[in-house]
Amino acid sequence: MRVCTKTNKMGIILKQLLKFISFFLIITASAFADLPPTDPVKATAPLQEQKADTANYLLAPGDLIEISVWKEEALQQQQTLVAPDGNITFPLAGTIMAAGKPMFALEATIASRLADYIADPVVNVKLLQNNGNSIFVIGKVNKPGQYPANRRIDALQALSLAGGLTVFADSDSIHILRRVGKEIIVFPFDYDDVVDGEHLEQNIILEAGDTVAVP
Repeated sequence: MRVCTKTNKMGIILKQLLKFISFFLIITASAFADLPPTDPVKATAPLQEQKADTANYLLAPGDLIEISVWKEEALQQQQTLVAPDGNITFPLAGTIMAAGKPMFALEATIASRLADYIADPVVNVKLLQNNGNSIFVIGKVNKPGQYPANRRIDALQALSLAGGLTVFADSDSIHILRRVGKEIIVFPFDYDDVVDGEHLEQNIILEAGDTVAVP
């Protein structure tokens, strides 16, 4: 009789334990079910946008890049600065115009040059420092200075980067200065018109080296 009693007690304990485990599993499953599902598209969107910006980035004088050729030890991690004339020099490939090109175009140019020496060269170009693509905002703005232009920036966005106009700014007499060769081209910009949605053709996309001058 004692053995039977002990067996019954063990059975009751086991049943209670199983009930507790089942209850715990149900609560845990409900908690996870209430969590919002992760959207893989949204999760990777910022990374994709960043990669897209880098892929479309146009190299400029002053940029520091790293060039490597797959399986070629002598051509690994070659750092080079885009010269003021826009050129770079790479072993076996010689002098190449890099300014104004996206990195994938420079990779293709280098690969075509190396094809005479290496079978099916695989070239990778990485941007280390984008010192070249900068615009300048001067005059009566809250934060005048040099700003990197690693994406397409228009005149209004440049003024926003500079903290906007001061209360003393002549908002309808702003000028954008662009050097082309030995000449300087001047583009007028009426801040009030653009903000009001008028004469939006004034809100041009800035190029590397452009200066927005606010009198």
